[in-house]
Amino acid sequence: MFDFVRKHNRLFQLILLVLILPSFVALGVNGYSNFMDGSNAAVAQVDGQKITRAEWDAAHRQQSERLRQQMPNLDPKLLDSPEARQQSLDNLVRERVMQAAVRQQHWQVSDEQLKHVFLSDPQFAAVRQPDGTLNTALLTAQGMNGKMFERRLRDSMAQEQVLRGVTNSAIGGSTLSAQAFDAFFQRREVRLLTVNPAEFAAQVKPADAEVEAYFKDPANASKFQLPEVAQIEYVVLDVEALKAGVTVADKDLKDYYEQNRSRYTVAEERRASHILIKADKAAPEAEKAKARARAEELLGQVQKAPASFADLARQNSQDEGSASRGGDLDFFPRGAMVKPFEEAAYALKPGEISKVVESDFGFHIIQLTAVRGGDTKSFESVRAEIEDDVRRQLAQKRYSELAETFSNTVYEQSDSLKPIAEKLKLGIRTATVQRKPSADAQGPLASAKLLEAVFSNDSLQNKRNTEAVEFGPSQLVAAHVVEYKPVRMPAFDDVKAQVTQLLVAKQAAALAVKAGADKLAALKASGDLASLQAAQTVSRIQAGKLSPKVLNAILQADAGKLPSVVGVEAGDGSYVIAAVTQILPRDAQVADPLRTAQQYAQAWSAAEADAYFKALKAQLKTSVKASATAASAPASN
Repeated sequence: MFDFVRKHNRLFQLILLVLILPSFVALGVNGYSNFMDGSNAAVAQVDGQKITRAEWDAAHRQQSERLRQQMPNLDPKLLDSPEARQQSLDNLVRERVMQAAVRQQHWQVSDEQLKHVFLSDPQFAAVRQPDGTLNTALLTAQGMNGKMFERRLRDSMAQEQVLRGVTNSAIGGSTLSAQAFDAFFQRREVRLLTVNPAEFAAQVKPADAEVEAYFKDPANASKFQLPEVAQIEYVVLDVEALKAGVTVADKDLKDYYEQNRSRYTVAEERRASHILIKADKAAPEAEKAKARARAEELLGQVQKAPASFADLARQNSQDEGSASRGGDLDFFPRGAMVKPFEEAAYALKPGEISKVVESDFGFHIIQLTAVRGGDTKSFESVRAEIEDDVRRQLAQKRYSELAETFSNTVYEQSDSLKPIAEKLKLGIRTATVQRKPSADAQGPLASAKLLEAVFSNDSLQNKRNTEAVEFGPSQLVAAHVVEYKPVRMPAFDDVKAQVTQLLVAKQAAALAVKAGADKLAALKASGDLASLQAAQTVSRIQAGKLSPKVLNAILQADAGKLPSVVGVEAGDGSYVIAAVTQILPRDAQVADPLRTAQQYAQAWSAAEADAYFKALKAQLKTSVKASATAASAPASN
């Protein structure tokens, strides 16, 4: 058999090619590459349906983009953090669970329900036009059409119905909420005594051998080991870097100015006063005629004595907002007033008075008092602004042209960043980084995605460039590891002073705890609190300088028999003795009964909804792959 294969090797190669090629074509090059790069791998599963890494990535991009639009100054490293990615996956899993629950429970939303919510809910005011129709222009700007918006709203309403029965069942009675909040906000009068380790530091004199043994103890390794670091070179391609190399001729700047003169024209605003005689648009004609006649009568008086306009407005105008100011409406631009009023005001010259103008509010007499704006700034005054705009636009265009070149070059010539730096005339920068961005990191060094690539096996072991990483809008970076230092222990002599200091602090703290425990026993035996500090009142919202451990010990002390004396290690090496001498009710000003009842009901509602959601997840056999959780968790040293 094997002899036959060896003799007819070329024939078998042809047969294999015929068998494999159609499958490859059917799968598609894109599908094959997705399979190879893991984007089609399942990261979670809900009701038998998988959530792929590609779907997770897409959901995270959408969430990040929404947050960028809502908070333009948001730190990019927060969006690229493992916690943010985990939140995106949690949200995606929740959405799939709710969709599956809607299908199983057969929830539906009628057209009438959909229309009622759209017309009445304030959150849709931005996409709702005055006549109740959809603002399609705004939807288009957000990448949606009317059908997409309707489908999303219908799905959202259906999902709300899944939990509504549970969330609406919570009852926050005043008695229950009062009991809960009284216990939570209870105040206690307490007297303290703190035994500080500093009092015992002079008694501790560890020998050199003891210090060295403390240093070598594996349990203490994390206190002294040096962190994992990488010295890197990196290059950045962004609009700012490209803008520096862009020059624009004066003629091009002047052409741009002429083509965009409206951008440099200060919008005209007008100031007017008016006298309004109200008449509703739907009022009977006789009523409207009477109102017009009154307005014409007042117009005659104004025309005879224009200086009396303000006085007549105070006495006769039915516009409550402006009558007290003599009819003054202050400055307003085009589009701020109803159309008939605006047309009349913008047709007047300063000091002129209009004829009677009818609008949906009634009949107006308008006096134009001032005009400002309407002037076009000179070219020289906006030259710097224009140059910056034009250079940025050209740099953005150049960035779009070079982004692919940048990505391909750092990948294809992966042993150095010099080729891409020379090709695009980019500076090579250097830095020392760890797996997590430092607190003061900025720009690309704040990108968790870049640091993940820097500390990958391909970068550290194979000495290759990282892939091009987008760390902000129109901003790419690639890095190369120059030197890598893993987590390591320093030489003992280099850190001996630090080790000695820590050991002294530890032994002094042990002495403080022992002394404190002895004093506690003596206090309990004698009941004499004279050595304790003066009484103070503490609570969960009035902790003062107490550590959480000390505060919890005080609030958990048995109040059945007072004084109740407890002792606790504060967490900073000190030992605190606390004597609870009195139990006080909560401060009535902390929260009013109505509000606490509402908060209590909301808390129960949220807890019930969370429990029901967890039950749904279990019922729908929801699972998240361990690899997905690990991928979103911070890397350990």
